[in-house]
Amino acid sequence: MRLWFPRVMIALAAPVILGSCSGDLSALDPAGPYAGAIANLWWVMLIGAGLIFALVISLFLLVLYRPGFGSALSARRWMIFGGLILPVPVLLTLIVYGLAKGEYLLGAWQNEPVIARVEAQARMWKWEFAYPDMDLSNDATGVLHIPAGGVVEVSVTSTDVIHSFWIPRLAGKIDAIPGHTTRLRIKADAPGRYGGICAEYCGTGHSAMRFTVEAHAPEIYRQRLTELTTAKADR
Repeated sequence: MRLWFPRVMIALAAPVILGSCSGDLSALDPAGPYAGAIANLWWVMLIGAGLIFALVISLFLLVLYRPGFGSALSARRWMIFGGLILPVPVLLTLIVYGLAKGEYLLGAWQNEPVIARVEAQARMWKWEFAYPDMDLSNDATGVLHIPAGGVVEVSVTSTDVIHSFWIPRLAGKIDAIPGHTTRLRIKADAPGRYGGICAEYCGTGHSAMRFTVEAHAPEIYRQRLTELTTAKADR
């Protein structure tokens, strides 16, 4: 009977936990290498933390159910081994791995060329996108068009307060700062639609500050932008 409540809670929570691992805004369902690097880092951190937690719980249970366990080691040695020798290499490994992934996300250690550049401008409470390569001015429809299969560099800025540009399935977050331009690289492995949001609270309309990314096959990307330019000129 004592196990009834935890089992019910796990059964109720399981669909929520599993559901959060997929979907349009899931960072654990990557659709490109940059988002994939973040997902891999998350899983490594989770597994590392889980192993450490399992070790600590195992030692606790051994002490609880086997009195005298570990008495061969002095308290000083337990502190040295458990508090210094064990954590230091584990933490150093995780730090080095995390820094390496961070350098990759910033564009280091890769020679893949940028095939398109776009500009993202945030304002309360919408995103406007421009395509300097096509001389297409800001489009306030909340849809960002990119070519699939190649690296796209996004220049991000803001006209009012600090926002945060985030496409969970394609890349990490980057701040949109008034008077300053930050740059982020994204890549979609395949054509499709991906969700984007503002990840920094920016006022009463923050929750609705979303946008959509449409990744097109490379051969029709410029055609699609040309259609947008023509449609805007006719309005």
